[in-house]
Order: sequence, then structure tokens, then C-alpha cells
Amino acid sequence: MEGDKPQYVEAVVVKGKKIVYARNMQEALNEAGANAPMNDLKGQTLLPGFIDAWGHFTLIAQNTLGVNLGYFSNKPPHTTQELISRLKNEARPFNGWIIGSEYADAFLTDGPLIIAQLDAAFPNEPVFVNNISTLTGIVNSVGLKKLGITKATKVTQGMIPVDPKTGRLTGELIGNPNLDATAKVFGKYSRDLTMETYRKAEKIYASNGFTTAQSYETTVQDISNMRQAVDRNVINLDLIALPTYDVVDQLLATNNHYPFGVYTKGDGGFKVAGILVSTDGAPQLRLAYFTKPYIDTKGFPKDWRGMAVASQNLVDKYANLAYEKNIQYFGYSNGDAGIDMTLSGIAKAIRDTGVTEDRRTVISHSFFFRGDQLDQYKTNHILPQFMPNHIWMYGDVYRLILGDERASNMVPLNLAKTKEIPFGLHNDTPSSGPSALFTIWTAVNRKTYGGSVIGPDQRIDPYTALRGFTSVTAYQYKEEASKGSITPGKLADMVLLDRNPLKVDPMEIKEVDSTTKCNFEQLVKEAKDVLVSKASRPASQSSHDLSTP
Repeated sequence: MEGDKPQYVEAVVVKGKKIVYARNMQEALNEAGANAPMNDLKGQTLLPGFIDAWGHFTLIAQNTLGVNLGYFSNKPPHTTQELISRLKNEARPFNGWIIGSEYADAFLTDGPLIIAQLDAAFPNEPVFVNNISTLTGIVNSVGLKKLGITKATKVTQGMIPVDPKTGRLTGELIGNPNLDATAKVFGKYSRDLTMETYRKAEKIYASNGFTTAQSYETTVQDISNMRQAVDRNVINLDLIALPTYDVVDQLLATNNHYPFGVYTKGDGGFKVAGILVSTDGAPQLRLAYFTKPYIDTKGFPKDWRGMAVASQNLVDKYANLAYEKNIQYFGYSNGDAGIDMTLSGIAKAIRDTGVTEDRRTVISHSFFFRGDQLDQYKTNHILPQFMPNHIWMYGDVYRLILGDERASNMVPLNLAKTKEIPFGLHNDTPSSGPSALFTIWTAVNRKTYGGSVIGPDQRIDPYTALRGFTSVTAYQYKEEASKGSITPGKLADMVLLDRNPLKVDPMEIKEVDSTTKCNFEQLVKEAKDVLVSKASRPASQSSHDLSTP
């Protein structure tokens, strides 16, 4: 994963937790010594470990307390009755609730789940089913009563929909009402149970080839828990927290020189990456902020363009703080108007502070930027972090609500590559599945859930996509000296694939199976020198279960 084209080596030598040699077999044998344990990969493919650039480690952990209903679960439901059946058979009540997560109505053949179905199946138990977006959910009537939600409940951001025909609540919760409900449903639980859920989350990440995991929108308590999980060796992955601006204010209030971007164990462990500022919401829910109206505005005001979730003054304030105090700035922007807000705040911060160096500033998602905006990314050293899975999950939806032109130009990977702007890729799990290979498949093929291709001119090659999870994301985190490629001197954080994703049919990339070898500690116990060789015999295909343990 070094450079613009793939490079291969025959063998890798690891001493301790670092790579000391990567080239040909004979020299590797000499470097390792006569008694070094050898691991023959038997035709499998070794890559640097995948790095999570944007995700919800703590939310994935929490969701293990419920039933995974996602398309990437072990038994993804295809109908509402299959979904309800899984809740009945698999859910173990937690905090008095039946809980399901990662639900998406687009993948059900008989339409969305409705409150009448939940009431009929669970007349006496409160049920909460969280949407894969994490921004919406649905509860039954018992759940509404337990949450204290009525038609009179006031909402600051979001909605509690009422059925216009019956005048009754639909059970749907959108925006803040769903976030508030999520917090109440799960409630507070013990530190020991938190650590148990972290271990389950680590298994999900590791089984998908990740050696570094991130959690954004972390609270002060999340930061404390994540640090403790690493310090107590509950978690072997490197963990990265990314708090919102208000939490950063709290951290700076306790320590004006808070060590942002610094790992607790030198070249790994736990760290708080920087500051997160969001400008708008999910485009599939028509909450992303655009300069031109949505095509379909049903249920919204005429000429609806989405909405900003922050003022320009707030964006300007925290962009300036980040550049002034050298805290890495992570914007979260989806529509082009939301992206305009972040770009404006960054440009103003650069003017006001005089900082022109590459601070590894990031704008995550960056779904629908314009060509002129991309030039600003390049000028001000801004790295776009893309989520290609929205192409597969919602590409057909975007055609309907935004029109063909905007939909085809979403996640314009090839345009960014043509302009020589480095970009990373992420899953935003659990807002999409945890498989890096599935995301790479989407970036390469741009297939929608309905089977069509959207924006074929924005496809990229598999190697460029792989770099988005390895070398580029290491660069994003300022860790390019220790991660992102199989290079002497770097950490031996690696992933083993059953096949080479650069050499299989592009449509098969999502079927490639992965296993994490983090620092090789689990591969060869108590070994001081480890030799890994690449054999020529191809490995057989294996299936990959993406379910939550």
C-alpha cells in the first residue's frame, strides 16, 4: 500500500510488534534467523490492517445488547414478519425493553414496519427498533407510554409524526426524539457490562480486518470508558475518540493543554483525535442542507433544501479554535450548502490565524459537493472522508428525492482522484455494515440495492479504494509513520484476506474474507521473530458472517 500502484513482497519479518523486513524470501530467512517461527499464508493475501476513519465503536458495543436486524446480520429479515419473529425469538429484554437495531425498511419486501404490527406482537412489552441511520426509530404504544411521549411532547430538532387519517402517533421518532429515546431505552449500566459490550464490538471490528477503531460524538463518559478499556487491556485494538465541540469545551476547561492526537501508549492505545462540528443531517431523510431544493418535498415545506444544525458563527468559532490551538478539525457535512458552511469556517480560520500548513483537516461524508468546492478542499489541505455505502443503500432513493444529476454525482471518488486529492473511505458503522471489503466493492462498482449503476464515471479501481482504508487514513490521523503499509519500522498491524481483492472479479470483492492479525500477538504466541511468507497456491473461497456476536 505504498505509492500509487500495488507493490508485492514475498515475505515479511516481524520482531516484537514491528515490521523489520519486507521483501524477498531468502533475505527474510537471513533476517529472521534459523529458529524463527514461520507462517505460510498458503496463497492468502496480507495487507496492512484496516483503519476506521469514521464510526461508532461505542454505539456498536451498545447495540450488542439488542438484536441486530441489519442487512449485514446473520439472518437479515426480508419482511416485517421475519423482523418481528427475530425480535420474539432472539431478544432478551434489557432495561425492561425489547430492542432491535440496524433496521432499514428499504430492505423489506412488504414495506416499513408500523406501530400496529408491533402492538399486535407485543401488547404488553415496550419495544424499541432503531433505524440503521441511528437518527430514526419506532416504538410500540407501550413504549410510547413508558417514554412519556404524547402528541403534546415538544420537539426542538426532529419530529414525532402523527397519522393524518387517525390522528394518532405513528410510533416513529425522528431526530432528537429518537436520540433521546435511545438514551432512555438503554439507560445507564455498569462499567463491567460496558467492558463486556466493548469486547463484543472488538470482535466485530477484528473479524472485518480492522486494527484501529474510532467512535465519534463521544461523551466525556465514553472517553473515560474507552481509555480504561485500553489501559486495562480489555481491548487490543487502538481506540480513537472524536468528541463534539461542546465536549471539547469540557476537556479544555479541565486541561487547557489537553493532549489531543496523542496516544496513551506511544504509538498506540487510546487517543482523542480532535474536534467534531456538524453542519447538517442525513440526506436520505432529506435533512442534508442543499443550495437547491429537493425534487421530492412531500411532508416538508415547499422548496425544502434541508436545514443547518449549526449556525455559521458556531462553525467559525470552533474552526478558529482548532487552528489556533492546533486541534485537528473534523467537519461533518453532507449537502453542498452544509459543505459551504464548513469550507467557509475553515477558510476564515486560516485567514485569521495565518496557519497554512496541512493540519489534516477532514470533512466527513462530503456526499454532495460541487466541483468548485473540491478546489477549496485542495487549496486548504482538506481531506474528504467518503461513505460509498450510501450508493448501494440509498442510491435509488437519491434519484427520487434529488434527481438523476445530483444522485449520479454523489460521492464523486474519481473526480477527487483526478484532482489528486487524497481521500479516505469509511463505513460509519452501524449506519452501514462493518465490512471494509463491502465498502470497497461499492466504491469500485457503484451498484445500488435495486441493481442499477449510479454515476459509473465516478468508479475507482480497487487499489485506490484499499488505500482509503489503509495508507490514506493513517495519513488522516497523522500516523503514516507507524501505520497504513507493510513497511519496515511500522507496526505489525495487518489483515489476512483469503483472496487478493485486486485480482478477483470486481463484483466478487465483497465476498473476500478477512481476519485481523493485530501485532501478530494472536498469530504466534510468545514469538520474538515471526516470518510470514506468501505462497503461490490460491486459497478457496470462504463465506463471511457479518453478524453481531
